[in-house]
Amino acid sequence: MTDGIYLTWITMALAGGVILIPLFKPPWAKANLRAFNDMFRRYWLHILLVFLIFFWKDTFDTLDRIFMANTQLEMTSWVYAIEGDLVLWVQQAFEAQWLTVSLTHLYVSGYLMVVYVSIVYFCYFNDRFMADRVSLCVFFIYALALPFYLFFNVRVTGDHIPEMQTLAYDLTPEINDWFERIDPFTNGMPSLHIGIPFGVWLCIVRWDEDNRWAKYRNFLLGYIILTAFSIVYLGIHWFVDIIGGMVIAALALKLAERYHKPVWSVLDERTLNARLATIFTRPNRVKWWISSRSRKLARAIRHPSSHETGWAIFIVVMMTTSIIVWDMTHRDLPVTGVEASVGVSAADGWLVSLDNRSEEGFVVVAVDLAVPDESHIIPHPLLDVDTLYDTAGNMVAVANASELWVMNLEELANEPVVLAVSEPSFLKIAELGTGETVIVLVEAGVLRAVAFDGTEVETPQLADEQIFVLNIAVDDNRLAVVFSDNATKVRVGQIGTQGFVEHAVNFTAPISEDETLLSWGYVLDEENATVVDMDIDDKWLAVTVNVTATDRLVLVDLESGQSRLLSDPKYPAHDPVLGHGLVVWASLWHLNPVQPSEQFEDHEIWYHDLSKNLTERLTEDLRDQRNPLVTEDHIIWQEMEGDKVTATKVHPREVELQPYSSTALQLAVLVLIPLVCFHIWKRSTELKIQESESLKSNGD
Repeated sequence: MTDGIYLTWITMALAGGVILIPLFKPPWAKANLRAFNDMFRRYWLHILLVFLIFFWKDTFDTLDRIFMANTQLEMTSWVYAIEGDLVLWVQQAFEAQWLTVSLTHLYVSGYLMVVYVSIVYFCYFNDRFMADRVSLCVFFIYALALPFYLFFNVRVTGDHIPEMQTLAYDLTPEINDWFERIDPFTNGMPSLHIGIPFGVWLCIVRWDEDNRWAKYRNFLLGYIILTAFSIVYLGIHWFVDIIGGMVIAALALKLAERYHKPVWSVLDERTLNARLATIFTRPNRVKWWISSRSRKLARAIRHPSSHETGWAIFIVVMMTTSIIVWDMTHRDLPVTGVEASVGVSAADGWLVSLDNRSEEGFVVVAVDLAVPDESHIIPHPLLDVDTLYDTAGNMVAVANASELWVMNLEELANEPVVLAVSEPSFLKIAELGTGETVIVLVEAGVLRAVAFDGTEVETPQLADEQIFVLNIAVDDNRLAVVFSDNATKVRVGQIGTQGFVEHAVNFTAPISEDETLLSWGYVLDEENATVVDMDIDDKWLAVTVNVTATDRLVLVDLESGQSRLLSDPKYPAHDPVLGHGLVVWASLWHLNPVQPSEQFEDHEIWYHDLSKNLTERLTEDLRDQRNPLVTEDHIIWQEMEGDKVTATKVHPREVELQPYSSTALQLAVLVLIPLVCFHIWKRSTELKIQESESLKSNGD
């Protein structure tokens, strides 16, 4: 469905561009179908160069999302400090439904048309002079924007200003899905919606000497003004984004002016075929060319000018940047010492996994996350796939149907505490306000807490003994319980006391979202909804609620009792965990059963920063990630193939460069110092010589 929207916009853009050909053509030119064939034959490299930015976009948007999720490197607060609520005033002053609809379509379809036709028109009418410069200018605009999109992330205004609405993104559920799938929402500065058309307009102003493109130039000016208003009104861009777009357009114009001759002397479609033929038919000439170029390069290296040193500086910076970006987007470390994990738990720097080993059978393995290469086996008899275990602080508890073992992870050599249990269905470690550690169990649907010496500890209970426990979550001495009398009501209490505070979870979604699920053939049964998983901390409760069609993630404020959907209500969310200011979960993001795509058939790890009220996707690949955990320093998850765990990944929360990145940075600094000094000295010397020669020529 979302692809249909994009195809509609593409069709509108292409059709609009073709229809407007007679309006914008040079006065003496004629439009005919044969010219399209000539255009692709004569200018295929020009067109490819411009369309290359759309191939780049998916790759760099993916990098940007992961880089942003890893580093939280953004400048939105600085931009807001400069602008304040200027964009909000514009939106509130002009907001109208007809304007929102019109400008949303202009924002996407109009932009696509301008990008496409801005190169097609010059190629179609065989204006090679303009085609050379415009295509290169558009290419440079996108290339100059990439560093900002990676290292100067600025969020859309509707994501930062509380009262601001992202009118374009939220126009319809289908449009919202399309934007969420393709847009990281952090590529605000600079605005390419301004940068590209402004760059083309500058090219026409700069090089259209006979005014053949006057009509198109005037059209672009009007489009730029309208688009500048649109991107502010729709809740997408800041005013400084517009300035950024114009600045990179001006820089790109300078680069196109400088490099269009060397680029198109090599890539000119008229001579490229002849050069390719020479490679195969005249090998001796090719050898001569390589030899002469090599000698010229060797001379340039022995006696470099500011040109060569400038390129050397650029190469060093690009290589170092690439290494750092790779490091920041590939920070997940595998846990060794685990052969075939069945499940995982973690707390305070420890990872505990139930491992089905080929020789020893089921064992519990503990890994100190500070030293992930080392593992410790926790002995326990008669373990199987249904073994229960939990960890909190330095304690780990492991239970089979009849025995519960409790051990200190820092004192594994000591004898464990052994307690008798009766086929528990849940096991959690809790800590009372006094600092005493207790074990919380559910046996035969009944809640129970027991201290290490076997003493029973008081827990909140319901008066009706016919009501049994469906699910529990524990954090310190806080206890969240779902009972069989109401599968969407969570009762919150404290271990060691009586009484519950009831929280009815509101999992309803907008009607339009429900209608989409029904259109996919899903059964939506909210009356029989069930809390299937949950986690709790001192302020929040995170639950997933099954409504038959999907599992919805809901965040409940324990103080106010208010609920809100934390993920898209159409797509399944699983395995929620709370801790250290984050909610982390696994989601089948954008899984549309009507139009399934391999890209969205696996779970990805998401997190929500509670202090910033921001949601980020931490992974984006074709591997299935489940069972996330969060500790003070790490986010952990398991990679799956079907029901089998293939790897356990540990993701450091603290941004820290790997040794190879630090080494690359150190080397870059040492290399750049003499390079920059030499470049400045060489450039100054060359300018002095040029001035001297200029004075001599003027004297003559």
